[in-house]
Amino acid sequence: MSRLYMMAAITNRNMKAQFKEFFEGSGQSVFFSTTGRGTASSEALDYFGLEATEKAVFLAVVTGEMWKKLKRGLITRMHIDVPGTGIAFVIPLSSIGGKRELQFLIQDQEYEKEEETELKGTKYELLIAIANQGSIDTVMDAARSAGAAGGTVIHAKGTGMEGARKFLGVSVAEEKEMIFIVARAEQKNRIMKTIMEKTGLDSKEKAVVFSLPVTGTAGIRAMEEDLRI
Repeated sequence: MSRLYMMAAITNRNMKAQFKEFFEGSGQSVFFSTTGRGTASSEALDYFGLEATEKAVFLAVVTGEMWKKLKRGLITRMHIDVPGTGIAFVIPLSSIGGKRELQFLIQDQEYEKEEETELKGTKYELLIAIANQGSIDTVMDAARSAGAAGGTVIHAKGTGMEGARKFLGVSVAEEKEMIFIVARAEQKNRIMKTIMEKTGLDSKEKAVVFSLPVTGTAGIRAMEEDLRI
């Protein structure tokens, strides 16, 4: 049996092609890439031998076994533990909207669902919806109709999208919107279901949605007052 995780890997943008090739060669067929910029102080940059350059950010859903394999390769092949190369980490998934969607995201990785024991009882969840480019308004309208307050959008490019027809029965575009929504745990299923029903695989948005546990929050007082914290 294996757990599911969202993996994030961050490296300098000039290494984007090498990391993309590494993930594909390691069997991680589906992942999403975008760009960012480091904000460390000049003292920290000097200490770690880093440069204030644009970053390449990779996001993927992985099984526990795939993460072990990728972690080993990131260290031995990509030398990610060498200062200035990058960082990678994983966060356990709470749920994912649909069996077909899960199969598409992990493709040929072996996975057997096990009982969830970690991070139970969290009051909030981070929902991540991945949809075709130009779908922000329709996905957020669906989420708001189910009680979501708002979201944050990242533009990304999907790799491995050609496998969508095999696993989803539809074709999907490479250019993606990733929409991040923090919601109360008791709202999660309703919001995910509404996103899937209104903007899922049978729509032009072709949205896939999954959730991650949130263990602490600040700045969402209205939601907390609703919960009478």
